[in-house]
Amino acid sequence: MTNIQALFERIAPLYDRLNDQLSFGLHHVWKQMAVDWLELPKGAAALDLCCGTGDLTRVLARRVGQQGQVVGLDFAKAPLAIARQRSYHYPQIEWLQGDALAVPFGDQTFQGITIGYGLRNVADIPQALREMFRLLVAGGRAAILDFSHPQTPVLQQFQQWYLQQWVVPTARQYGLAAEYDYLWPSILAFPKPSTLCELIQKAGFQQVKHYPLLGGLMAITIAQK
Repeated sequence: MTNIQALFERIAPLYDRLNDQLSFGLHHVWKQMAVDWLELPKGAAALDLCCGTGDLTRVLARRVGQQGQVVGLDFAKAPLAIARQRSYHYPQIEWLQGDALAVPFGDQTFQGITIGYGLRNVADIPQALREMFRLLVAGGRAAILDFSHPQTPVLQQFQQWYLQQWVVPTARQYGLAAEYDYLWPSILAFPKPSTLCELIQKAGFQQVKHYPLLGGLMAITIAQK
């Protein structure tokens, strides 16, 4: 088990509560935006990579309807167990433990793919992007939602303050300070928007659009095959 995998096993029971508290509920809005921009029709097949406890997966399921098919894939067991418990109203969802770098489905299986706060944590970002490209049908889209690099020095300073002086102390209240300490270095190591878009194009995608949120504190990147 990798360190990141072990981390998500530990934080799973409190993950959703902390997301709501730390983003002031805005993560629900961003996840809805990511799914809306995929423009999936009813009945489509979709994949949510690094699905965690399934928030984004359930947004996908509502979008494609009960005649559609959605797979939520994550490498950690604990978040998937929570996702299953919360999704009994969504028979179109299949929950699967697996690796985002080697997804057990054939080429051109899905019309849409989401990955929310997951690409930053995979061991090989280019390989994850190649997998998304392989799995999408021609014209299919992937939506990447994650922390990003702010567009001004003031916002960069705010992001560091927010993570170190708000996120970690809040997580400490639940005994999870060490688990959330990783956020800041992981964001610093994540590709900047221009580099991320280049990596997406190198994976084979024809069109890439990057949408900064909150001045670049967060971003949604849409890639079309």
